[in-house]
Amino acid sequence: MHSLFFGNGIAHSILLFAVVIALGLYLGRFKVKGVSIGSTWILFVGIILSHFGLRTNPTVLSFMKDFGLILFVFSIGLQVGPGFFSSFKKGGVKLNLLSALLIFLAVAVTLALHFITGEDLFTMTGVMSGAVTNTPGLGAAQQTLNDASNVAVDSTRLASAYAVAYPIGVLGVIFLIILSKSLFRIDLEKERKGLEKEQDSGETARRMHCQVSNPAIYGKTLGQITSEMGDRFVISRILHDGKISVPGPDTVLNEGDKLLIVTDYKDVDTVRIIFGEEVPLHQEDWMKMDTHMVTRRLIISQSSLTGKHLSELGFRRKYGVIITRVIRAGIELVARPGLILQMGDSIQVVGSPEAIKAASRIVGNKAESLSHPNLVPIFFGIALGVIFGSLPIAIPGIPQPVKLGLAGGPLIVAILLGYFGPKLKITTYTTVSANMMIREIGISFFMAAVGLDAGKTFVSSITGGGYWWILYGALITIIPVATVILLSRLVFKLNFYEICGLISGGTTDPAVLSFSQNMYGTDYASVNYATVYPLSMFLRVLVAQLLILFAL
Repeated sequence: MHSLFFGNGIAHSILLFAVVIALGLYLGRFKVKGVSIGSTWILFVGIILSHFGLRTNPTVLSFMKDFGLILFVFSIGLQVGPGFFSSFKKGGVKLNLLSALLIFLAVAVTLALHFITGEDLFTMTGVMSGAVTNTPGLGAAQQTLNDASNVAVDSTRLASAYAVAYPIGVLGVIFLIILSKSLFRIDLEKERKGLEKEQDSGETARRMHCQVSNPAIYGKTLGQITSEMGDRFVISRILHDGKISVPGPDTVLNEGDKLLIVTDYKDVDTVRIIFGEEVPLHQEDWMKMDTHMVTRRLIISQSSLTGKHLSELGFRRKYGVIITRVIRAGIELVARPGLILQMGDSIQVVGSPEAIKAASRIVGNKAESLSHPNLVPIFFGIALGVIFGSLPIAIPGIPQPVKLGLAGGPLIVAILLGYFGPKLKITTYTTVSANMMIREIGISFFMAAVGLDAGKTFVSSITGGGYWWILYGALITIIPVATVILLSRLVFKLNFYEICGLISGGTTDPAVLSFSQNMYGTDYASVNYATVYPLSMFLRVLVAQLLILFAL
């Protein structure tokens, strides 16, 4: 039994990780004045137990830290991948510029402290890596230092400085986020509605009830109108002379006809100009008049439909059923013919009950089949991400190549899989609960490993003069983050959730993202986290190597 609790075997490692994670998650339930640091407690439980001699094999520790981080960032990438490029177009350039500013301010503070205090730049690089919670940056700095065989510097000093500054890097950023919420008097519900309104103003569906009053379209067929205006709308029903029907391309529009239209929010004014002003009709009014038509939602559970265009279903031609909307990740999209389907999508259809039943067999409509995730693309994606993250990237003028590491590589591959997978007929669908489980397991392994690794030298480093590293780390954390938060809110008018994602991604800190999601009950920050994370990771690794080369 002694070896189980104090040994170095696999059973001991599993037991130790389980205890650290369980205790940390339990402590994360408690709040002080409504505030909790959540699963970040795992980090501190690991430090405490490690300090008192409960440690594990270094190889196991390194594996759990890297594998946990890979699981966390890969699940984030799969989640945000489908909407990543659209979010990047909307505000990605601005967010990445602010993230770059955050990184360069940290470097500036690090250099300033080096010149003011006289602390050697090797140690300050370790402090900076801990203060911005960037493990790959520390690894890159150590590798660069080890490659310089002509310089006798102990690279373990970098790790000690990193371990001392790391908790400050986590708690300092969380503190500043909490402080900014109070300082700016953030109303979370208002911020959430603001983001929802911004999303609604783009590629999301809106139902309209219009009466045909534009003389330019009297006597024209629906096919003629759509050929001129493109696929900006879907007309699901038409009311003509008191009779309701599902219109087709040959349906002729006449003055006074009432139309039930689905379109994008951004195209509402265009639809009004084409057909006429909206009339006071509601969905219930159509249902009362239309006794032989029903509206249903069907789930795409056939993996063979991944990557197919909506028009390939042929519902209108085969069954007389019209698709009005596609619901993806809780967002309603207009059912354009060219829309690429993904497994897990829901389609809203209108037609007779018999026709809809026949159409449902095409798409599967079996929710239970979605509970079995496709693991092959996931593990293949992780393998590809590890390879990609390990490739050296040569930059002119820099003697050592830069690598994205075991976090940056898998994240980028996951984003690309999430976005291009359906187009390439690759099914990467996972349920929300499955994605959350992978994410939580990953971040728990990561923080437990970091805590257990840092705990063995944490107290000795502080008592041996490393207490100054705490102050240095606090300055490297607080000055850049506080500056960027103020600029983001006061100058660029960013939403609070956008700021949370920007700061957690800019500091490459999954613990802060986890805190933001758990504390404020939303995944909105994940999109912005993934938007800035790849460039931030690259720059963090690059500047850590440059500082070491500068010190040499």
